[in-house]
Amino acid sequence: MLTGLTIAIIGGDARQLEIIRKLTEQDAQVFLVGFDQLDHGFTGATKLKLSELDFGAVDSIVLPVSGTSADGAVATVFSNEEVVLKQEHLEKTKPHCTIYSGISNDYLEGIAKGSNRRLIKLFERDDIAIYNSIPTVEGAIMMAIQHTDYTIHGSNVMVLGLGRTGMSISRAFSALGARVKVGARASAHLARIMEMGLTPFHIHELGEHVEDTDICINTIPSLILDHAVLSRMTPRTLILDLATRPGGTDFEFAEKQGIKALLAPGLPGIVAPKTAGQIIANVLCNLLSPSTTD
Repeated sequence: MLTGLTIAIIGGDARQLEIIRKLTEQDAQVFLVGFDQLDHGFTGATKLKLSELDFGAVDSIVLPVSGTSADGAVATVFSNEEVVLKQEHLEKTKPHCTIYSGISNDYLEGIAKGSNRRLIKLFERDDIAIYNSIPTVEGAIMMAIQHTDYTIHGSNVMVLGLGRTGMSISRAFSALGARVKVGARASAHLARIMEMGLTPFHIHELGEHVEDTDICINTIPSLILDHAVLSRMTPRTLILDLATRPGGTDFEFAEKQGIKALLAPGLPGIVAPKTAGQIIANVLCNLLSPSTTD
């Protein structure tokens, strides 16, 4: 139980509703900023404007998956209020106050450091990333079906990266009957790809493997599908870029080549916001629990 804890949830999308529900069920006192247009009511949660929030009473702050913009703006799907989180806000919180965000940027890290408050980037945790790979896979399958006129079964699928998402993607598309090859850098990853019964190749050889690709799924958050690689692809190839914005694809050049390239970060929040919210909520409650040392 989270009895006695005061938590401010500032901004967010449908995923935040599951977090609110879980925290109130655990008996935390929850303040909601950026939810004035939310019709749903939660026992134990109070809607406020940012200017009305008593930061001095706050033990933890929960931000959206996206964190803040480069100037501190917080996304608020359920409000038209402009919410900008500043260092002066964090400085008013209790010294032990922890900020939870999906991802971060220089601005958010700067104000956390400047106020001497702990910042936890939830999406860097293995548990959340692995859980999130489940709805990500389903979303990728959905997009592949929507944007092709052939079956996944029997198609040539290339997956770039064998991280937590890349591994789940590779396994799922192979199970659907696709011929899957996976590009990676680490020798251990190449060995794992071979062990999984898939075709491995070193990422430096990417250009040599793209010509017969029907669907290319990128999970690497750096420019990897560049001019040189895309020029060797055929227009029939569908690119699904699941990496964090701005992705790993030269989208402008892909369009010139007649290649359909779709940037689709954050698929869990799009295709399964309830499940994605529950994933975050469960991990968050464990982190907030006084008995948890992780």
